[in-house]
Amino acid sequence: MRTPRWRALPNDDDRGNQEPHGSGVYAVLRYLPIDASPILVQMAVVHRLSQSAHDRLKSEHHDLTTRGRIDIARKIETARELGDLSENGDYHAAKEEQGKMEGRILHLARVLLDAEIVEDVSGELVSAGCVVGISYEGDDEVEIYLYGSIEERRDGLTVMSPGSPLGEALMGAKVGDTVSYEAPGGRLSVTVISIEA
Repeated sequence: MRTPRWRALPNDDDRGNQEPHGSGVYAVLRYLPIDASPILVQMAVVHRLSQSAHDRLKSEHHDLTTRGRIDIARKIETARELGDLSENGDYHAAKEEQGKMEGRILHLARVLLDAEIVEDVSGELVSAGCVVGISYEGDDEVEIYLYGSIEERRDGLTVMSPGSPLGEALMGAKVGDTVSYEAPGGRLSVTVISIEA
């Protein structure tokens, strides 16, 4: 087995000198083997998380990479002992579970690598981690959302991603502001009714 030679991708820099490439997307130093296809490189998306969400994800990642992998290895070994693997439903179910778990581990690792901890969320402007109440133009009903990463969780609240068209329009808005965004059905306007930290 030969040792790959590594190269830095052009125009990338370390985290100390990031250059924005759109809303919340940064080019981060990525090293690839010389013969690797550049199509494998993905721009890093900064995930803004509260400290509690970051701690929960870090704990979940640790649990899955330790206890989770051991448990799934035991399930696969037990299923192998049952005989013919081509018709062994337990084996196939365990391998499928392993694949889903490994996908979650990779996702968590990426989120934690590119995480930015949101310190203080004020109730003055729409920012990551706040709860925002909005109403659509011509509608009196107030819809309440948790504005932030999908990994943030609060009971009974739907998460609105800052990367969505509505999320981008709301970023930095104050109570009483009306913002517009492009939706698949046309341009929509919403008014910010409330912001809670």
